[in-house]
Amino acid sequence: MVKYIYQNDGYPHFFWDKTEILNILTNTASLQGRFLGKMQQFGFGIQQDAMLNALTEEITRSSEIEGEILNSEQVRSSLAVHLDINISKETVPSYRIEGVVRTVMDAVQNFKKPLSKKRLFGWHASLFPTGFSGMNSIRTGKFRDGGMQIVSNRYGQDSVYYEAPAAKFVPGQMADYLEWFNTDGNENPLLKAAVSHLWFVIIHPFEDGNGRLTRTISEMLLARAENTSLRFYSMSAQIQKEKKGYYQILEQTTTGGLDITAWLKWFFECLCRSIETSEEAAGNVIRKAVFWQRNALVVKNKTQQDIINRLFDGFQGNLTSGKVAKIYKISQDTATRLLTDLVEKGLFKVQGGGRSTHYILK
Repeated sequence: MVKYIYQNDGYPHFFWDKTEILNILTNTASLQGRFLGKMQQFGFGIQQDAMLNALTEEITRSSEIEGEILNSEQVRSSLAVHLDINISKETVPSYRIEGVVRTVMDAVQNFKKPLSKKRLFGWHASLFPTGFSGMNSIRTGKFRDGGMQIVSNRYGQDSVYYEAPAAKFVPGQMADYLEWFNTDGNENPLLKAAVSHLWFVIIHPFEDGNGRLTRTISEMLLARAENTSLRFYSMSAQIQKEKKGYYQILEQTTTGGLDITAWLKWFFECLCRSIETSEEAAGNVIRKAVFWQRNALVVKNKTQQDIINRLFDGFQGNLTSGKVAKIYKISQDTATRLLTDLVEKGLFKVQGGGRSTHYILK
């Protein structure tokens, strides 16, 4: 019979190999500090653009881990309003996406505030504003009142790989968790983020949305670790890339003893990879800023400016005259003239031919 981590004597007093963790923790903090320092050298506009990109990734990938695909343009549009960034407003966010964005923004902008049961309930209700998860009615803004099993399909059949504590234990366990969370002890803030992530997963206090809330809380604690609400990397984006490994280490840890050394190593290694990936993405934001410094007087047409910004911001698929016509509600001839003009100015290159003709930044 499987023994879950919360069934061990001494739970929730986790422990780890301090020597092994100290080395990787030091390296992680150093990488985090260097990246933050690099980004703080740039102007406010570049920082805001980089943050917009990182938070868009964080929100969309966190939901994607759970199998839910959010419209990234709607997420970006909603975030732009919260960050007071002026971008194209053709995309109107759904009420559902507004709720998800409000949750994450409250966590990262108000990272110094205590995490209370009331605040958690508000976040949970914002994730499910209609009271439904997909087609299923769920209990929102309250702890679950039933059992919680995590099931995976292996070899063609469903199997339970984790069963959370019974509902009657959730209020007490969450009270312990929140007391620890809000107590200023001697814990390293990065270490606290890693332990907090695991502990919340163990309790699984809600009927749905536990993974997304776990990662939202991690963002809040990472902001505390850096003592800034500026977010330039997305750990959820990295977890999505390594989803199989993420679930494997969680299963290994939640069905083991109280030694969580392996989990802590995985968390910090994943965080490092997240920062390294985001350094590359930040480079694109900087290239965008340099581009406009050089070409602000060359491109005066507002539609052309927006087309170029969409390419820098990660336009999905190939940029064609047909897509431009549809996005801006103009004729295809007008769209072709706008794109051809950018080619003649030496800013775009034509790729393909015939129906496959599309445009890229030169």
